[in-house]
Amino acid sequence: MDIRLEGDGVVLRQWAKRDLGQLVAIFDDAEMAYRLPVAAPFDLPAAEAYLTTARRAQLTGARIYLAITSGDDLARGEVVLNLATGTVGYSVGPAYRGQRLASRSLRLITGYAHSVADRPTVHLEIEADNAGSTAVARSAGYRPTGGDPVFVEDKGRRYALYRWSHNEPPAAATT
Repeated sequence: MDIRLEGDGVVLRQWAKRDLGQLVAIFDDAEMAYRLPVAAPFDLPAAEAYLTTARRAQLTGARIYLAITSGDDLARGEVVLNLATGTVGYSVGPAYRGQRLASRSLRLITGYAHSVADRPTVHLEIEADNAGSTAVARSAGYRPTGGDPVFVEDKGRRYALYRWSHNEPPAAATT
């Protein structure tokens, strides 16, 4: 299944082999390694493994991994939709931040999750001290659920992820 979403100056498309160098440019960063469950260092073999994992997850219907592009097809980040849980993850490479790519992409994949993947509620999981991700979530209409955090351990670090949610807008009433 080939997925391509366009809107608000953003194109979300599937990763391709031509993106391997950009995967390295996006994910081989100390903050990305700190916040995300990706290999560190994130080199070409790590990018190849990541692309294989993304393709396999999409083929099995588990997750959708899409590159964030903007007009010129250069991958600048990624959105991931877990189809079973309705949870979205997003990241933008350090060189491409400050362009609202994450919030525009999050709105686009959220709309897809509601309308095409039939998820009435879409979720995010964010660390409390991740101010950038919190700002992106708010700008895309997500709100904290107030529930207990989920604790995760990755690369020797244990941290709490707080759930945010976005509910599908109610259907317009017809008279």
